[in-house]
Amino acid sequence: MIVGIGVDLVDIARFERTLERTPRLLERLFSPAEQTRSPRSLAARYAAKEALIKALGGSDGVHWTEIEITPEASGRPWFTLSGSTAAVIADRGITGLHLSMSHDAGFATAFVVAEAAGDAAPTAEAKPSGPGETLRGARADRIVSSDSEGLADAAADSPLADTAPDSPPADTAGDGV
Repeated sequence: MIVGIGVDLVDIARFERTLERTPRLLERLFSPAEQTRSPRSLAARYAAKEALIKALGGSDGVHWTEIEITPEASGRPWFTLSGSTAAVIADRGITGLHLSMSHDAGFATAFVVAEAAGDAAPTAEAKPSGPGETLRGARADRIVSSDSEGLADAAADSPLADTAPDSPPADTAGDGV
């Protein structure tokens, strides 16, 4: 049963400027493994974290660095949750998280679906057992938009749109967004 959905859109250039002005944000928003990624990849991960918080209905007990987007060998992104964030997910009875991320036309986007098993109460086994333990998110779908013009059109209509007429092509190289 779907218990929450969330979506977020990030202007990559604006996000990069914000990180340049406030370098400490990098360590406040991202795990050490994520901090080495490119600005567009960080923007997509930020969008994923925001979308997760929206799917949860709020940020109570959720901490940015306890949400890590980690790729499978195939490049498909997963949420890897730890600490109080993993406990919040378990306490709410969430049994699956589905994540889609993409970037194109200067924007990064993410969509999250949170699922729970019917009326089942959360179990102690679903919770991390200690501070070093993590709760791994359910398999997530990675979608690289095959309709990059549609995304570009939507981005152009956004009040956040830059005025640059040309943008890099859609990510089809499977770089793990």
